Amino acid sequence: MADDKNLGSVGSRWEMLAEAAYALLREKGYRSTSMLAIAKKAGMSNQTLYRLYPNKQALFGALVEANAKKATEFFASAEQEATTDPLAALNRLGPILLELVASERAVALNRAAAGDVHDTARLGPLIAENGREVLWPMVTRTIGLAMAAGDLSSDADPAMAADIWFSVLIGDLQIRRVIGTADPLECEARITRSTLALDILKAAYPPET
Repeated sequence: MADDKNLGSVGSRWEMLAEAAYALLREKGYRSTSMLAIAKKAGMSNQTLYRLYPNKQALFGALVEANAKKATEFFASAEQEATTDPLAALNRLGPILLELVASERAVALNRAAAGDVHDTARLGPLIAENGREVLWPMVTRTIGLAMAAGDLSSDADPAMAADIWFSVLIGDLQIRRVIGTADPLECEARITRSTLALDILKAAYPPET
């Protein structure tokens, strides 16, 4: 086992942990993946891992947060753009979100969550809490700004419009990725799909003339 002092920077140590956890997740599933096994595969002591994360739920919660980080950071940094051009901000988010939900790591987490439903039933809520439950309010607020600016029909429900946008953008892609019937989308396909989602949103809620 590697000496804990030689694990490198915090960033590299995190990536070692993540790689180990995802590898075991794919091999054994969530329930059978232990902190001891993760520590061993990552080349660190069990004590060091427990100093970083008090339990498996905390570690996998960090994995979920890291996987969703790109989309949430984009929205945080695009707050000003959302104020001045909310639909452009939404269209830029689309490809990022598609990359997030269809990634190999997202697929591994979703497969583990599906297998965990009748065991600990903890991973699914973690994914929802750090994914859709974070992004949904942000998308709803952005659509509300577009309605207030007159870019979309102002007498519509932003939450319902957000549901339409998510449905068109994501559709059944997540489930098809989880069951192995779809490949990750290439960059051009993600952009095309995001543009389509925005076009359908604008068609469903045309601005008042």
